[in-house]
Amino acid sequence: MGNAKAFLTINRKEAGYRLVVDRIADFSEVEQTLNTEDRILQASRCMECGVPFCHWACPLGNIIPEWQDLLYKAKWFEAYSILSSTNNFPEFTGRICPALCEKSCVLNLEGQPLTVRENEAAIAEHAFQESYIKPQPPLIWTGEKVAIVGSGPSGLAAADMLNKKGYMVTIYEKDESIGGLLRLGIPDFKLNKGVIDRRLNLLEKEGIRFEVGIEVGKDIPAGKLLSQFDAVCLATGSAVPRDLSVEGRKLKGIHFALDFLKQQNRMVAGQVIDSDRQISAKNKRVLVIGGGDTGSDCVGTSIRQKARKVTQIEILPQPPEKYNPDTPWPYYPNILKTSSSHMEGCERRWSLATKRFIGENGNVNGVEVVEVEWLKDENGRFFMNETTKTEIISAELVLLSIGFMHPEQEGLLNELGVRYDVRGNVEAIRPNESSVAGVFVAGDATLGAGLVVRAIDSGRKAAEAIAKYLEIKNN
Repeated sequence: MGNAKAFLTINRKEAGYRLVVDRIADFSEVEQTLNTEDRILQASRCMECGVPFCHWACPLGNIIPEWQDLLYKAKWFEAYSILSSTNNFPEFTGRICPALCEKSCVLNLEGQPLTVRENEAAIAEHAFQESYIKPQPPLIWTGEKVAIVGSGPSGLAAADMLNKKGYMVTIYEKDESIGGLLRLGIPDFKLNKGVIDRRLNLLEKEGIRFEVGIEVGKDIPAGKLLSQFDAVCLATGSAVPRDLSVEGRKLKGIHFALDFLKQQNRMVAGQVIDSDRQISAKNKRVLVIGGGDTGSDCVGTSIRQKARKVTQIEILPQPPEKYNPDTPWPYYPNILKTSSSHMEGCERRWSLATKRFIGENGNVNGVEVVEVEWLKDENGRFFMNETTKTEIISAELVLLSIGFMHPEQEGLLNELGVRYDVRGNVEAIRPNESSVAGVFVAGDATLGAGLVVRAIDSGRKAAEAIAKYLEIKNN
């Protein structure tokens, strides 16, 4: 351990964001970077606790204290070696992970947690800049072939791990480019797509094959896939959005959040979208229904599209700002989260439920909402009660960001005959193994919509399950 008392004299220092007036004028990444000296100082703050709660909280099991100490000692290569031993894509998670590790950091008891996420991104970027990261194709190929359906973080992680073991991996993606929601669901101002392309170029040189614009179950029958590959991994994500079945839902101007974000990401990538198909917030009053990260992304995107006003509503009550006794340390705290998009200009409201959409000439122009209160029953469980307080929020564009139900079952999944759990996700009868022999599952398709770190972890575990299956099958 390099500096056992650094946390006593050095405060947490974040890189911060570009100025609002600058960043809302483009879709470039909003987060800045610290200079090398400051970054090393931030790493020195790690206490290397006897019980590393940061490691406990990380779904990937990142060995955080070790690479913090190496970063403090400016041993960048060694730091990246340890970081990449548990995380296939630290350049992704270092940008978009909500940093569960920081919330469980002992220093967070004083509101000064280690800047784990920023340090992770810095190590990954340094490794790329110094060419520590080079294509390393396997020395020996087993000759066995594995198909991955879906190219999000779980599919990419599974492919990377299997490729390293010498299996011949092909990823099938129904969209026009690789990356899943990393590519199309997350705005460029949070994750520049050049970061994805850089990693994909590496994976391709290592031997992974990418097939885009191919929907398995439609363009390729499921049976043909099973006959051509020794194993199949379903990493299709949770693609069915939750809807609102209320009066006026069919009015024009009401869209799912992901449709809005995908279209903007495609336009940033250079695609031309016909004006009559564009979902535009320009000069409109925008209402985002749903208070999660996707809703926040809709806020930032609407502001960059020059919306007249942006309002975000949430059915749940406003959480406390700094401490919530219901979610004590070291658990992830349910407290108010203010994103960079919220800082750019957005009215946020809580405890509001949508009653109906109001329109004129077939176009939405308002939403009636009712104030709700959350009460507890005799068993201590919360339930929602509508009050008599209603109002109409003016909006010419409404974006539904209220989560996802389950993976798309029609087509591939039904054709394969996989079993579903009570939520409609692909059931894993054993870790990452579906009810169909030789068919495995990873990420949101089985876990439900969640964090990128959980998806990567699931992909890694799916690769282990597939490798074990193939070893047993061939012995």
